[in-house]
Amino acid sequence: MIYDVIIIGAGPAGLTASIYAQRANLTSLVMEKEYMSGGQVVNTYEVDNYPGLPGIGGFELGMKLHEHAEHVGASFINIEARHIGLEDHGRIKVIYTEEEEYRARTVILAMGASHRKLGVPGEKELTGMGVSYCATCDGAFFKNRKVAVVGGGDVAVEDALFLARVCEKVYLIHRRDEMRAAVSLQKKLKECKNVEFLWNMTVQKIVGDDHLECLELIDLLTGKERLLDVDGVFIAVGTVPDSQIITEMLQVDKDGYIVADESCRTSVPGIFAVGDLRKKRLRQIVTAVADGANAVMSVQEYLNQE
Repeated sequence: MIYDVIIIGAGPAGLTASIYAQRANLTSLVMEKEYMSGGQVVNTYEVDNYPGLPGIGGFELGMKLHEHAEHVGASFINIEARHIGLEDHGRIKVIYTEEEEYRARTVILAMGASHRKLGVPGEKELTGMGVSYCATCDGAFFKNRKVAVVGGGDVAVEDALFLARVCEKVYLIHRRDEMRAAVSLQKKLKECKNVEFLWNMTVQKIVGDDHLECLELIDLLTGKERLLDVDGVFIAVGTVPDSQIITEMLQVDKDGYIVADESCRTSVPGIFAVGDLRKKRLRQIVTAVADGANAVMSVQEYLNQE
């Protein structure tokens, strides 16, 4: 079978694309390598900036998006795309998996992004033993204990807010003297009495044998080093795009984000990029779902020209 469109990834962007594809009466298939849909949003404790649904849980929002897609008849397969090739002068796109090949006239890339690592000694060795990238996943393990959050964006502040509800003490470590996070989030965090800000500092090393014992920090202004005794550290320093299966084919920026405008068209006709994978100014759930809708409109225009 040759689908009109195959959507790779079932986060908010991919799920929205699947809904719009069904409404456009396109034959479509959604590929998702994880065991559940929703993308990174399912690991968010509370979503306070999605219009009309203030305070909804991230997991609940992810499930609602999936249920909507199922309701309109979207088809899903739990499988990982490994590579994309072109046939028939590029008119047919071939998605290679470990066992099978899938063909489509168009492809919407919605693989999202992964957590960026600090790249310091001890990080890899102690992941899962005190080092985490998901506060809502692992925060409960640190109830009434001391933890640190590294970062200064929305995710870091949201993580710190969540942890402040369950932990005895939360340190927020940031390499600058001010945060990039939304002002409303910063205000909430600064009101938490058990949160301490460590400005102009970075983590040099994560110390421990079979579990995290402390962090080695350095003050970027003075060069002084200090040890911070914590039971856990949550790293929230941004993301890297999951674009590896396609980067040799498409135009990407220096960080690996796929270059595509608001129409979501990439440098290869018939391939579209949406959500956190796409180079753009703001990566939020609301911009991801907008991408999903725009991409399907572009898919329709492309198919009509074929």
